[in-house]
Amino acid sequence: MFNSLSDRLTATFKNLKGKGRLTEADVDATVREIRRALLDADVAVPVVREFTAAVKERALGLEVSEALNPGQQVVKIVNEELQNILGGRTRRIRMAKTGPTIIMLAGLQGAGKTTLAGKLGKWLKGQGHRPLLVASDLQRPNAVTQLKVVGERAGVPVFAPHPGTTSEFDDPTGDPVQVARDGVAQARARLHDVVIVDTAGRLGIDEALMAQARDIRDAVQPDEVLFVIDAMIGQDAVNTAQAFNEGVDFTGVVLSKLDGDARGGAALSVASVTGKPIMFASTGENVDDFEQFHPDRMASRILDMGDVLTLIEQAEKQWDRDEAEKMARKFTDQEDFTFEDFLAQMQQLRKMGSMKKMLMMMPGAAGMREQLENFDEREIDRVEAIVRSMTPHERVAPKIINGSRRARIAKGSGVTVSEVNQLMERFAQAQKMMKRLAQGKGVPGMPAGIPGMPGAGGGPKKGKGKGSAKKGGSRSGNPAKRAQENAALEQQRKQKAPAGSAFGAAPGQPDPAELNLPKGFEKFLGQ
Repeated sequence: MFNSLSDRLTATFKNLKGKGRLTEADVDATVREIRRALLDADVAVPVVREFTAAVKERALGLEVSEALNPGQQVVKIVNEELQNILGGRTRRIRMAKTGPTIIMLAGLQGAGKTTLAGKLGKWLKGQGHRPLLVASDLQRPNAVTQLKVVGERAGVPVFAPHPGTTSEFDDPTGDPVQVARDGVAQARARLHDVVIVDTAGRLGIDEALMAQARDIRDAVQPDEVLFVIDAMIGQDAVNTAQAFNEGVDFTGVVLSKLDGDARGGAALSVASVTGKPIMFASTGENVDDFEQFHPDRMASRILDMGDVLTLIEQAEKQWDRDEAEKMARKFTDQEDFTFEDFLAQMQQLRKMGSMKKMLMMMPGAAGMREQLENFDEREIDRVEAIVRSMTPHERVAPKIINGSRRARIAKGSGVTVSEVNQLMERFAQAQKMMKRLAQGKGVPGMPAGIPGMPGAGGGPKKGKGKGSAKKGGSRSGNPAKRAQENAALEQQRKQKAPAGSAFGAAPGQPDPAELNLPKGFEKFLGQ
């Protein structure tokens, strides 16, 4: 969503890199570029003015002039000010002390309220709650049916006593206020501790919409009123948010369609303009594509500093601890890394979701965005098919896989022999990486052996030009000459490594080794 803004800001900060002292002209030029980047991203003009004024005032102050690295200090200031316009700190749901916690969703039609109700329900279920969805949108055609389908996918029950309308030509029937009231009563009777009320929207703001939303709010007295806004809506997001704030006095904001390709900057303005925090974000079409909104982490993503904390949280939820401990023991005992281990690691990673999304959370990911966009997630299916076409003995002793075996494996997995050869070469690189891990030597923080993945070894080198590396490394029999060749190859590898963030690691990002990670996950991060 914020790719364009991220690229512009990163390019701006590169101009500050390495400067021992910043002049007022340097600060003015930087603030000017930041202003242009924010305006191009559709951030509201009043928010841009306030933001750039705060950055300029702090950048010209003592905290930058006395800093050892003024450029990085300016980046730190921008990061903190971005957090401020995004709400400052994480805001969590206020749970009711007695009875069910009632959450009411409000917003325009098409903002994604119904889908988000299912996502929020599943997220709360994962937190140990027993949510109930209430279908109070009786106006939009098939809204009740849609909520039932979403609820089934999320594994959350739906209270829908009225079918609603099935065509845009039908006149709305039923009382949405009574449905909401009955839904809360049903939740109390069946011991649900959270009620999520889906309400009707309109194509535009009108008094009938606000009146109905206020009536539902007054009838059920919700603990939270969440305003769902389409992150791709543009500058009109601010006007819509202000109207709903005056009409229903919402308590928090949920950004939907955050995975879109629109500029999205208007969404950054909502919290600053309304004074209400952004609480959740919908990041995809699946019911699992939903996350708590953390202003500091989103600011880090925008500035290409990565979001390691969210990545770790996803790993903790999906990582199989028994499998991780088994892998950790293999590292400790320095046993050979086999295709069985490789397959187990791939399955662990796939549980965490989209590989692209995970890698985009790594610091400096913007430098390899094009490679990530071109990566085909189905390639992992092809690799898994190749491994599963091997016999159990071949998986644990890959050295026995000769030409005839490779032809059989290729035929069994529906790929070419060339693809099998490429996987075998990448696997050999993965084995070397695992040996380095077992010996306590650091490697780039990227899972090795995944085909087509930046930093994953890259497969066989093409071409035999002057600067190309020899297949298999040095072949000299002279130990001194061999050491020189290996040092040259290592230098070439470092020079070809993808560029990282323009300003280093994110401030405040913890060392994964200090966190309560599943055993073996530190090695996945390359720590």
